[in-house]
Formats: sequence, structure tokens, C-alpha cells
Amino acid sequence: MNSNLPSPPAADRRLILLITTTSSFLTPFMGSALNIALPRIGAEFALNAVALGWVATSYMLAAAVFLVPFGRLADIVGRRKIFTCGVILYTAASLLSALAVSGPMLIAVRVLQGWGGSMIFGTATAILTSAYPPGERGAALGINTAAVYTGLSLGPVLGGILTQTFGWRSIFLLHAGLGALLIALVLLLLKQEWREARGEPFDAAGSVLFGLTLISLMYGFSRLPHPSGFILILSGVVLSVMFLLVENRVSHPVLSLRLFRNNRIFAFSNLAAFINYSATAASGFLLSLYLQYVKGMSPREAGLVLVAQPVVMAVASPLTGRLSDRIEPRWLASAGMAVSAAGLLLLAFLNIGSPLAVVTGCLVLLGMGFGLFSSPNTNAVMSSVDMRSLGVASATLGTMRLTGQMFSMGVSLLVIALFLGRARITAANHPAFLSGLRSAYFIFAALCVAGVFASLARGSTPGRRRPESG
Repeated sequence: MNSNLPSPPAADRRLILLITTTSSFLTPFMGSALNIALPRIGAEFALNAVALGWVATSYMLAAAVFLVPFGRLADIVGRRKIFTCGVILYTAASLLSALAVSGPMLIAVRVLQGWGGSMIFGTATAILTSAYPPGERGAALGINTAAVYTGLSLGPVLGGILTQTFGWRSIFLLHAGLGALLIALVLLLLKQEWREARGEPFDAAGSVLFGLTLISLMYGFSRLPHPSGFILILSGVVLSVMFLLVENRVSHPVLSLRLFRNNRIFAFSNLAAFINYSATAASGFLLSLYLQYVKGMSPREAGLVLVAQPVVMAVASPLTGRLSDRIEPRWLASAGMAVSAAGLLLLAFLNIGSPLAVVTGCLVLLGMGFGLFSSPNTNAVMSSVDMRSLGVASATLGTMRLTGQMFSMGVSLLVIALFLGRARITAANHPAFLSGLRSAYFIFAALCVAGVFASLARGSTPGRRRPESG
């Protein structure tokens, strides 16, 4: 559990909230804006649907591989230091992405951007949790989560307008400018440092094994049903066993397994996060393709439809975050998972003639579900560990998010490949694409139903009724 260390003054906490909230806006804004631009990128670089998926997936894989190591490193050398390096690298990679001259180059630079993103993901929530006492933490995390969904909300709209007016490269140029602004905020305003694990050794061997495990499993899954996919997955399983053996013998592991063995709330809250992101993350990707290829909408029009989900998320998250300081988080999060399952199940019945009102209604349901789930679940995770483990806890939760997103994209790409092969999406194969889309949504709805039980199994979260003033 978090110790009751003195919190910074209220003015400093507000500055910390401003900086972490800005960073939390930046990365989801990129992802949702880029989803809208994918068809234009595919046309310029002659990429098929699977290759287009890797423009998004390469970022997530790189971020997932480095998240836990950088979270642990941040606990040792300082969260502010790692956060600052991440913002600088993310900004530089955004500029390089705008200058990409081929599909492979864009995918490669997105890997670099994911590396920077992992430094941000692995520290932002930990910094915020370090600054706010338990009785105010849920509200702060709710505002931070709302920034994520504001980014998701503005991404499709601004991404569609930018893509249609200035081309897809303008999305990356905008992010380079926003990143430069964030760098200035960090250097000028973020003065405090947090490193409760200072002096402890860094587990380099465990970090390498952790990264190789994720690469083998996630890339292998994306290669299915090709035989190389099964070989990579088997390699990932072997590497994961090696990782567990190494971590059990190291005095200061990169990922402490006792957090999962001895902390039921931490273990099941992270499992619930993984399931939720696995079930919902690819929805924007699938619906972007559906609206533009099947419905024939422009990027701007598709963006205006997709904005419904994150708008509802942005409104709901601060409210549910504040509620999670007073109401048991597992009830809120479990209810959110159930609402998400309903929205996904309805999307499984989409066809060529489905009215846009039906699509929008499903997106509103998904937004309500995720808004109910995310802030309370994050509050439960971060309130269940002590101060010296906040970086690892934040990074582990981020890893659940990113591996869930990877798994979600992997399921989508696998199902589309099974129904469509490696062909580009055209009018002639719309029926095959729709069959794949519906199958993916049935799988995702079933995952969310299982997630309800994982969320309920976590038990009661300690410390949620200890309001403190600062």
C-alpha cells in the first residue's frame, strides 16, 4: 500500500496535473487521428490492410516492450528524468514520421516513437499518484483519464480535417509542435523528482527477457496462420518461462512477481485492464475501415462518427474517478465492462446497410462502458502498492493496456487475413471484409463478458476512504 508521505503543496500538484494531463492527451490523440489517415497512407505507399495495421501496431509493440523496464528505471533514477527524455524522443520521432518516404520507413520510425511513448506511459501516472494523497487521487486520475479521451475525441475530427486538407503528414507535424510545447512545460514547471528505489540495481537481464518475450508473442500472433507465427509464439512461451525463473531469483527484479502473488487487487485489476483493452482497442481501427471503405465516407465524415465514443469517455471519466474515491472501484469497473460487452455485441451485427445511427449508438455504449471502467480500475491499481513501486505499477498497467491493444489488433488482423487474405479492400471483397469484422466483434464481446468476472474477483480496494487535504 502507498505510504502516507507528505504531498506537494496544492499549487505544485496542479502544475503536475497540468503536465501529466497534457502528456496523456498527446499519445491517444496521435493514435485516433492516425486511424483516420490510414487509407490515405495505404494509397500513397501501396500498403494492404495487414501492412496498414502495422503502422499502428509497431508503435504499440515498441511501447509495450520498454514500458516495464523504463518504469523500474524511473523508480531508481527519477521519474521526472525518464519522463522528460520520453517527451523529447516522442517529439523527435513525430517529426521524422512526417518526413517518411516509404511504408517501411514510417513503421520503423513509429517504433522509435513507441520507445519515447513508453517513457511517458511508464512515469506519468506514477508521478500523479506520488503527488496526490489517497482521498484526492481518484479525482486527479479521473481528470488525467479524461485527457486521454479528449485526445481520442479530437483525434478523429482533427485527423480527418488535417488529412483531407493538408495530407496525413500534417498529423505528425502537429504532434511535433505539441511535443515541443510539452518539453517547455516540463523543463520550466516540473521541478520535483521522485525516486524511492534510488540506489537499487537495475535488472538488465530480466528487461531483455521481458522484451524478447513480448516481441515473440505479439509478432508471432500477428503472423498466424503462417507456420512462422506458431514458431514465434512457442518461442515466446519458452522465453516467458525463462523470465519467470530469472525474476524469482533476482533480489531486485524489473517486475516483482510478488505484486501478482501477494496482491490480489493488483493482479486482478491488471488482468481486467488487459481484457478490457483486448476487447475494445481495435474498434476504432475496424470502424475507420468500415466507414471509409464500405460506407464510402471521407476521412472527415468518418472522424465525426467515431468521435462519439471518446466524447462520452471524456465526460464520464472525471465523474467515475471522483466516485471511485467513495464507492468500491470494482463495482464501477465491472459495470463498465458489462456495458462495453453490450456495445461490442451490437457491433457484431453490422452490415452494408446498417444506419449510421446504429453505429453511433454502439459507440456511445462503448464510451459509457470504458468511462465507467478505466478511472476506477487505475485508482485500484495505483492505490494497492507502496510508493517505491509506483513506477513499476504504472508501467505494468500501461503494459496491460498496450499488450491488450496489441492483442486486439492481432485478433483483428488475423480475422481479416483469414477472410480477406493479403488483398487490398475493394468493393468486390466488401462481403468478405464484413464477415471478418463481425467475427472479430463476436470475439471481443465474449472477452468483455469474461472480463466482468475478472473485475469482480479483485476484492475491495484499501485506502479509498482516506481523504487528505494538501
